[in-house]
Amino acid sequence: MKQPTMKSKEFDSELFRKRIIKIQKKLKKGEILILFAASHKIRNRDVEYKFRQNSDFYYLTGIKEEDSIFILTSDSAGMFCLPKDKEKEIWTGIRLGKDKIKSMLGLDYTYDLSEWEKQKSAILIDHHTLYYFFGENPERDREILQEIKTLSERAREGKFGPHRIEHPHFLHEERLTKSKEEIQILKNASEITKFGHMRIMRESKPGMYEYELEALLEQEYLKYGSIGGGYGHIVASGQNACILHYVNNDDLLLEGDLVLVDSGAEWNYYTADVTRVFPVGKKFSEAQKTIYEVVLYAQKNAIRQSIAGVPFNDVHDKTVRFLADCLREMGFLKGNLEEIIEKQSFKKFYMHRTGHYLGMDVHDVGRYFLDGKSRPLKDGQVVTVEPGLYFDPNDESIPKEFRGIGIRIEDDILINGKEPINLTESIPKEIVEIEALKA
Repeated sequence: MKQPTMKSKEFDSELFRKRIIKIQKKLKKGEILILFAASHKIRNRDVEYKFRQNSDFYYLTGIKEEDSIFILTSDSAGMFCLPKDKEKEIWTGIRLGKDKIKSMLGLDYTYDLSEWEKQKSAILIDHHTLYYFFGENPERDREILQEIKTLSERAREGKFGPHRIEHPHFLHEERLTKSKEEIQILKNASEITKFGHMRIMRESKPGMYEYELEALLEQEYLKYGSIGGGYGHIVASGQNACILHYVNNDDLLLEGDLVLVDSGAEWNYYTADVTRVFPVGKKFSEAQKTIYEVVLYAQKNAIRQSIAGVPFNDVHDKTVRFLADCLREMGFLKGNLEEIIEKQSFKKFYMHRTGHYLGMDVHDVGRYFLDGKSRPLKDGQVVTVEPGLYFDPNDESIPKEFRGIGIRIEDDILINGKEPINLTESIPKEIVEIEALKA
């Protein structure tokens, strides 16, 4: 594949201008949207975590600088941003500055960030509704609430501030359905993810440590222009695979064990999300094969069901019924199927959902229920399909050969009418393919 690189991608002014205008048209007179960019976070003492922009802020503006503030009303758009500062730019990099940002995005006004304190009252005044992601930043929440309180005390002047704060659901609705450009970015992220997963399948062997596989994943992702994983890599060998969000990644790989790897590359602010399971050595055991084939069949079936118009929750419910029935037939669950479903005794082996939305965030935005009902899948949405089965290593009621087996198989699916498109299908998941790579 041609190596994509985030660094060389030019800023698409037209794309972000169109997004701003589209969201602006959803605002009525008296409504205002405020988005705060991400801030640098301290890792320890004076060392910061690697910076990543807030997804909502980047989606609408494309600006990667920290601490900016974007303001949108029905008739204006503006931003407060970091000022040009030669001394600080020497240390932390060149800033765009207010004039360039105004030109890039076609904004009505821009200010240096230092002006926010002076201007925020004038920005909020005479707006009855504030659209704002309340709860994401406690300091900003307090600031906004205090400003609203202050404005409420100016009623005798004939002035008023927002009477209510609402979640900007319309912005997340836009993010939920992916454009052709976004789908292509996700395809690139998926392709990079393939290189990482296939490499560790080939190179893993007894005596290595989980963190060595994690390092190989990260190396492949960075090599192709990704910033790395879109979430913390899960590299879980042996019974660690029964810990759903295992991220220690410090255990020894042993002959006879499986490795569950849940990892996806992030490219240009969009992430893949893939899980594969393979033997540390060259072959699956018979018990491992048995469970793997059940999960693989369930996953393929769930992918076929992921079509436009089908309620999102239906895919999960049908997957639960299939896995529960298999567990009953194999003797792991007792009773008839309806009792197992009603009592949810299947959760001993399958305790998570079958999928979620995917995009800029690994658990992407968008409502799963509308008017109390599971939302139908729609063309342009991207979802994961990830059934699994997990057998407690310490449960003596489970036959010994099955204890500690954890299987999850996950792909990224683009909803496309009645023909779902698997964006990650080129990453091997058939037993014969995996064993061929291991050989």
